[in-house]
Amino acid sequence: MGAFEYTALDTAGKERRGILEGDTPRHIRQLLREQQLLPVAVAEVAQKEAKRQRSFSFMRRVSPSDLALFTRQLATLVRAGLPLEESLLAVSQQTEKPRVQSIVLGVRARVMEGHTLADGFAEFPRVFPEIYRATVAAGEQSGHLDNVLERLADYTESREQIRQKVLGAMLYPIVLTVMCFAIVSGLLVFVVPKVVAVFETSKAKLPLITRILISTSGFARSYGVYLLIAAIIAYVLFRRWQRDPTARRRFQRWQLRMPLLGKMARGFNTARFTRTFSILSASAVPVLEAMRISGEVVTNLPMRDAVTDAAARVREGAPIGRSLAVSRMFPPMTIHLISSGESSGQLESMLERAAITQERELDGLLNAMVGLLGPVLIILMGAFVMGIVFAMLLPIFEMNQLIH
Repeated sequence: MGAFEYTALDTAGKERRGILEGDTPRHIRQLLREQQLLPVAVAEVAQKEAKRQRSFSFMRRVSPSDLALFTRQLATLVRAGLPLEESLLAVSQQTEKPRVQSIVLGVRARVMEGHTLADGFAEFPRVFPEIYRATVAAGEQSGHLDNVLERLADYTESREQIRQKVLGAMLYPIVLTVMCFAIVSGLLVFVVPKVVAVFETSKAKLPLITRILISTSGFARSYGVYLLIAAIIAYVLFRRWQRDPTARRRFQRWQLRMPLLGKMARGFNTARFTRTFSILSASAVPVLEAMRISGEVVTNLPMRDAVTDAAARVREGAPIGRSLAVSRMFPPMTIHLISSGESSGQLESMLERAAITQERELDGLLNAMVGLLGPVLIILMGAFVMGIVFAMLLPIFEMNQLIH
């Protein structure tokens, strides 16, 4: 039995969409006719999802928050002792999003065919990443799926919290920067020319700051659109240049050398690596496989290369901490905690402690950055606006002095 998405018409000619479970598309059409519905299209969930992933779509992925909620619900139901197929059915009935419901029922169909839960997740690789599938497979093999799902739920929720913190921290400075740019541009393009028209009637020599403002306003009105187009083209070319792994690796290595940006990138990727390595190690995934999967979640290519090189040294018998320390890409505290965990036999707990340490440090850094950027941007915007106002008022003051 499989899960199928259908499109049908009711007796009033209104289109209906939904999901039904059946043996074949023909069986689904028969079920629809019994419900007085005219089937228009019937497709198996897994096939439709694969087609959706190959084509361009703004809805390619289930959101991280949806994945975290699904994992927590499934972990709770499995912990309560419900059979796996009943747990998946209950989760599918709880969700209000048709996309999530179809994917969960697709996984359930694979489980009911006799496949493992990890195999069911493998049908939707863009929704369930490799760490997710490897962790679930390890839990099924060890017979502790409920414990592993609980850890995985904690992991997905932690990842989502970090993502929300980063987005929340960056949102305020970005909005403030856009508003600052929009206000200054509006003054230069629309307000300044009308005020300048008053000064042009007089033959008096204008102050230097006013002449600079007039020139800047004229330049913005004449070439502002071209500058915007050039900026868009430059961004597109930069994104295309970044598709080359060598170019992206060179740029990200330069990024790591930057004082503030480098510390943020290093902390963010270290937290992701150690958190992933911790959950995989605790789920009885082999160390080399755990290092490989953990390296895949690292977005900075030089740091990912460092993990790959460290895994090669570990394969030859070297300790994990010492192997990671060779590249000098990871913070010394993280290396120390990993080495301590290896020597004491508590690698999982030390990896988790390293992840918590990096997440706290990253959180503090983001809060400090937001606290600093906000006032700085407000001061800069105020300085620009004050300069524009001063440049427009200064000729008026000089005219008043000449009159008196």
